[in-house]
Amino acid sequence: MSTGELLSIEPQELQFPFELRKQISCSLNLSNKTDNYVAFKVKTTNPKKYCVRPNTGVVLPRSTCNITVTMQAQKEAPPDMQCKDKFLLQSVVTSPGATAKDITPEMFNKESGHHVEECKLRVVYVAPPRPPSPVREGSEEGSSPRASVSDNGSLNAAELSSVSRSHVERHEPQDNSSDVRSLISKLTEEKNSAIQQNNKLQQELELLRHEAKRNQGGIAFMYVFLVGLIGIILGYLLKRT
Repeated sequence: MSTGELLSIEPQELQFPFELRKQISCSLNLSNKTDNYVAFKVKTTNPKKYCVRPNTGVVLPRSTCNITVTMQAQKEAPPDMQCKDKFLLQSVVTSPGATAKDITPEMFNKESGHHVEECKLRVVYVAPPRPPSPVREGSEEGSSPRASVSDNGSLNAAELSSVSRSHVERHEPQDNSSDVRSLISKLTEEKNSAIQQNNKLQQELELLRHEAKRNQGGIAFMYVFLVGLIGIILGYLLKRT
């Protein structure tokens, strides 16, 4: 925290969790510890890159003011993640009852004899926050993981989501095993049916083979009988002649 005569500024540097192609914001908190109305103005070395809201204003006596600094989405990361951008926060005592509409550039002109307090702030890029780690299951078999509860008794939303996801994942294998058992049973029935059909076809094939052999034997006997009959008839005719 920077403690000046007029305003206390926290934090001392603007930390942005840098991510490409994403707008990122951070906050400054101004505290007026005096009994005066204090006007402030925020400047930056790269005004096209940052949006400051509000960039001017008045902090009432014994009160605070919050400033939001938004960095526009960046297409490229700076070398070594180092940023040379800087901010300057100027503050000056103003008349009682003053508002943001009463602020003029002349108020922050040191050459006009005004006592202007200045605080320089640098920009720092930090790693983006990591996603929450999954909730580990309880040590006891069959026990469900427990989400932590805050002091006021409310359940953290991320932890609740993790608990629900873990509960669903634990029940999914049961549903999958039931489907597998059903599929195995169906395949077994189809296999048994195919074996029965095969056995039936083999039996019918054997019957056809026996019929064919029987028919072949009858044809041979008939052939012999006919040849013998023709021989007798020819012999009879030859005797008569």
